Amino acid sequence: MTNSSESHGAKAFDIRLIIALLIGVYGVVLTVMGVGFTSDEDIAKAADININLWAGVAMLVFAGAFVLWARLRPVTVPAEEAERLEQERKHD
Repeated sequence: MTNSSESHGAKAFDIRLIIALLIGVYGVVLTVMGVGFTSDEDIAKAADININLWAGVAMLVFAGAFVLWARLRPVTVPAEEAERLEQERKHD
């Protein structure tokens, strides 16, 4: 038997990391579009604000915050629950 104080982390299956990945990819795309592919005409239409660039940077900051949150406060599964799930999986 394992010690009841032990716990297992969710690691890669943490939904916060999946959200961070998706938002981060969109953030990179928007940042690249804002830096390299936004014309002066597009910026003029948007009240002289490079919306793609600022939205991309904001999404990257948001994704970074989610990764930081997932690293500082990991989701843990109690050892008893992990054992019970393991036994149920073996019976199926």
